[in-house]
Amino acid sequence: MIIKCRYIPIPTIYFNQQLLFLSTIVANSSSLLASVPIFELNRNNDSCKFYTCISNALKMSAKMGNLDEGRHIHGNIIKLGMANVLSLGNQLLQVYVKCKDLVDACKLFDEMCVRNIVTWNTLICGLRYSAECLKTNHHLGFCYFKQMLMESVSPDCITFCGLLRLCVELKGGGIWLAKVLHCVIVKLGYDQSCFLGATLVDLYGKFGLIGEARCVLDGVLAPDLVLWNVMVSCYVLNDLGEEAFWLFNLMRLEGFEGDEFTFASLLNSCATMGFYDTGRQIQGLVIKVCLNKDVVVESALIDMYAKSEHIPNARKAFDEMAFRNVVSWTTIIVGYGRRGDGKEAMELLKRMLREDFVPDELTLASVLSSCGNLSMATETVQVHAYAVKYVFSNSVSLGNALINAYSKCGSIAHAYQSFSSIKVPHLFSWTSMIGAYASHGFSKEAIQLFEEMLVNGVKPDSIVFLEVLSACSHGGLFSKGLQYFSLMTNYYQIMPSSEHYTCLIDLFGRLGLLNEAYEILNSMPVESQPDALKAFIGACKIHGNMNLAKGAAEKLFLIDPNDTATYVLMSNLCASDSHWPDAALIWEMARERLHNKSPGCSIEIITRGINTLA
Repeated sequence: MIIKCRYIPIPTIYFNQQLLFLSTIVANSSSLLASVPIFELNRNNDSCKFYTCISNALKMSAKMGNLDEGRHIHGNIIKLGMANVLSLGNQLLQVYVKCKDLVDACKLFDEMCVRNIVTWNTLICGLRYSAECLKTNHHLGFCYFKQMLMESVSPDCITFCGLLRLCVELKGGGIWLAKVLHCVIVKLGYDQSCFLGATLVDLYGKFGLIGEARCVLDGVLAPDLVLWNVMVSCYVLNDLGEEAFWLFNLMRLEGFEGDEFTFASLLNSCATMGFYDTGRQIQGLVIKVCLNKDVVVESALIDMYAKSEHIPNARKAFDEMAFRNVVSWTTIIVGYGRRGDGKEAMELLKRMLREDFVPDELTLASVLSSCGNLSMATETVQVHAYAVKYVFSNSVSLGNALINAYSKCGSIAHAYQSFSSIKVPHLFSWTSMIGAYASHGFSKEAIQLFEEMLVNGVKPDSIVFLEVLSACSHGGLFSKGLQYFSLMTNYYQIMPSSEHYTCLIDLFGRLGLLNEAYEILNSMPVESQPDALKAFIGACKIHGNMNLAKGAAEKLFLIDPNDTATYVLMSNLCASDSHWPDAALIWEMARERLHNKSPGCSIEIITRGINTLA
């Protein structure tokens, strides 16, 4: 049977206002506005709708850093005759600033007929986003500030905040300008602003001016929690852990319990200063105020345990986390990497990837460091492949980690390949590669690379000279070694350390110039270290000079009487010269002075883990 139904017409509903989802669509895709033909936009004379769509599209372009879309919208604004709308001009200026196109930003700013305080603040605060602009014109922000004052525009807190942040970027010369701005802030009556106070405390803290930072805090009559937190982090940044905890107690007396940033700063201080017991107390306080599930606090707690060499507690805190982020994963992986546990660091990296977290450069560099410590060549190649696949291959820090990892795995060719992949090698990159050549006996290659580094205009430091002298010592390049030692002391005015003199003594000792080596040992302007004495005794053993060796051995026993290597070295020296009673006496001294000695072992990397062989 067919059921007959009466047709009911559905009424058409007309909305007087634009539907919310229309603006949402435009906000989610700024390309929508840019792709709409201009003649379609002109069909409707409702400028309010146009303004809303354009404004949302500009906000999204600035947020996503999409410069091309921003320029397209700029063109449509001009075609629509809305180029003189001040609010749209300010938002368009924000797009250019956030996309680091300071040239077009300054051009747009100069072309604006009407400006307000927001316009000036957008440009002044945005200058810090462009490092290239700051390199070429250090005081551009202050030039605009001067122009702003000449046009009788009164600055506000945002203006001064932007200028103070520019002072931080100016490094050495910025502190003088910061103090001048501080005076202006006080004269204009902004010194009670907690917002500006926090910015000033942060600036003084980064310049190491703790007294000035504390004066700012004490000058604010009603500091808020943010200002207290910045002052705590200021103390932590300058390794003043006790002062940070003293301020925390004062802060609690003022009625502030602290938030996640407070406790994260205090835990970082415990990690830096080695306050393990205090860190445990902070953890108890964190649980008391119900912040033990906060990712920032938990990551700081893991870092504290890891740096205090309590890696089981760090792992326990990590496993108990309800939510994790990349920082949490990186912190625990760095902890294992610092410990040298490459296998566990690699397992955590795999687990991190399985849970859809993307590791950053620090994560991969830490894994590579720990893999290098255990000579895990296969895992090193795997991490390298991942880095190349996900566009980390040009990273300087990752390139340095790869050089060290491949070097420790014995693959000098891959180490040099990693070095060559760095577009602009830093001094640390050159030092790592020169050290890799030196440690594997490629002395001539190390020297050639050092000469290439000097040609490229990289100024050497004491560490790279140490690597070069080590290469000369192991390669028997006597004249080169003396040349580079003279270059270091006379031309670059670098004061040699005990390690540099050790290489020089070894250089003379290998050629049998024991008297000259002994003279250097006695005339060193720094105190003789065990390594220098051991190098000299080793040379005496090779060339059979017991008399000079005994004098150095007496000093060595006084400096480091608990080093087993000293007794082994002297015993072997006596035995090689058939002085068996002296050798027996040395072993008797070793048994009296040395009670425990960790036995040596070898490791074997197998499929299921690491097998330790006695």
